[in-house]
Amino acid sequence: MLQEIINTFETRYQQKPVVVRSPGRVNLIGEHTDYNDGFVLPAAINKEIYFAVAPNNTNTFRAYAYDLQQEAEFELSQVQRSDKSWANYLLGVIAQLQKANYEVKGFDLVYGGNIPIGAGLSSSAAVECGLAYALNHIFGYDIAKFDMVKMAQIAEHEYAGVKCGIMDQFASMFGKQNHAVKLDCRTLDYAYYHLDMADYRIVLCDTQVKHNLASSEYNTRRQECEAGVALLQKHYPEVKSLRDVKVAMLEQHQEEFDPIVYKRCIYVVNENNRVEEACRALEKGDMQTFGEKMYASHRGLQHNYEVSCPELDFLVDQAREMDAVLGARMMGGGFGGCTINIVKLDALDTFIKQMEEAYQQQFGISLKTYIAEIVNGSSLAESGHTINA
Repeated sequence: MLQEIINTFETRYQQKPVVVRSPGRVNLIGEHTDYNDGFVLPAAINKEIYFAVAPNNTNTFRAYAYDLQQEAEFELSQVQRSDKSWANYLLGVIAQLQKANYEVKGFDLVYGGNIPIGAGLSSSAAVECGLAYALNHIFGYDIAKFDMVKMAQIAEHEYAGVKCGIMDQFASMFGKQNHAVKLDCRTLDYAYYHLDMADYRIVLCDTQVKHNLASSEYNTRRQECEAGVALLQKHYPEVKSLRDVKVAMLEQHQEEFDPIVYKRCIYVVNENNRVEEACRALEKGDMQTFGEKMYASHRGLQHNYEVSCPELDFLVDQAREMDAVLGARMMGGGFGGCTINIVKLDALDTFIKQMEEAYQQQFGISLKTYIAEIVNGSSLAESGHTINA
């Protein structure tokens, strides 16, 4: 595919491109903690978007979306939102660069990739980070990676209309081969933890469903968390978010809480603790304990945070029955999307076959599965070879 993108670029624009790759991501543990100032543990994976790009000595940005086979052309002197939704992820990044007083000259772009759309692997963040990385490279802006991450995030807010946290863009840019990145969503401090994946693979099981509760319930969860913080602040003025809350604080004042708000808060506080415990397990190379934390995370999401659904629960229950699976949980906002599973390498085929058969029998839906390896974040690429930039 990468070679086809390069060939398409050379045919369309009659010049040789610079090639950049930008990965999607998984989140191993730490779900719905980001907007509560908590911890997340994402990793970049080998489902990627590729960019063939070069300056064109005009004041025009010409783009070809390889996967959609659609083209567009934009004047760089008047960048604004487009009625082509795919172009907005690109235009948003250009707008952020211009806002920061970087001169964006004319350039040509062909991009496409193999990140499954709608599976919750952050294809949008990969597009934003990849373009920021590519333009930074070809125009020599010398922008720090973290600043590009923030630009990519604001591009998504302002041009795609999605008020995302910073995790997706961060993981796409800062990923490191065979490592997960623990990100503190309050301070944006981060640390790498080695994942001993020689005998294991990450397998994503895509339910192929998206229950339409996702966006309304997301906003409700945020409000429920804020209500819990407001209540605790009366007793503990130092509490700014659920990040500052200990389980003992919640238990001491449980009778003052609305029962649902209490469940939401106890989940978030426990999940933050689980991320820390999971990282300690990785430091010891203890993948077994790491897997157990994933199962515990799913139970919390299912029963306390209540953002799971029958399809996700079924897949996690199936995985739990298999000795070859270290851990499994729903990943992402919930109400559909994927489960993430850590599966022994020698049992991959059996796992996928059993999961597909069980899911088909239970729901009459064909399960999609993706095997992922943990890779480096956005970088220069050559045909078929990644360069660590």
